[in-house]
Amino acid sequence: MVVGSDPVKEGLVVSLNRPGGNATGATVYSYNMESKRLGLLHEAVPAAKTIAVLVNPANPAVELQRPDVQEAATRLGVKVVIVDARGVGEFESLFRAMAEQKTGALLVAADPYFYSQRGQLIALAAQHRMPAIYEWRQFAVEGGLMSYGTVLTDAYGQAGSYAGRILNGEKPGDLPVIQPTNFQFVINLKTAKTLGLEISPTLSARADEVIE
Repeated sequence: MVVGSDPVKEGLVVSLNRPGGNATGATVYSYNMESKRLGLLHEAVPAAKTIAVLVNPANPAVELQRPDVQEAATRLGVKVVIVDARGVGEFESLFRAMAEQKTGALLVAADPYFYSQRGQLIALAAQHRMPAIYEWRQFAVEGGLMSYGTVLTDAYGQAGSYAGRILNGEKPGDLPVIQPTNFQFVINLKTAKTLGLEISPTLSARADEVIE
């Protein structure tokens, strides 16, 4: 398996070190890093007093994401507004409403559906001149301002290796769930320039990749 949340909390395994059942694999913890993304976005756009957080209410992980960003917002001293997006047909009206409400920046929460619709999300953020941070590197490569997350290909490679070991006779319950060790922070300076946003040298220096 490759999962985005905590497999212990989800009841998929007994523990990470000793899964104990008939399942193992890798986790990318994509739903557990919204507070980190919010912090990076706040650093990039410190003048933003209100930050919108786009979530998919149909995703069970939203119950982890909401309190994560709320706690981080309190710590950072910024106001966050949770925006539910149930489908692609709502995107344009939601972005228009955020712009009308003078939203200073946007965090697009981790969600497979949002990733599949990244082209429209990136285009709408550009249209409304809204600085945004996303989950996977591909968002930044395709024109999003920033992304922060694990490396998805690493997790799939690790899961593939485990599949081979299991087919060769090892028991899944004896193979520890692999946790991510590689995180990518990507900044698209071309997008920042288009938005009229100056990224501090300190923040740029912390990025694993800067697109110029």
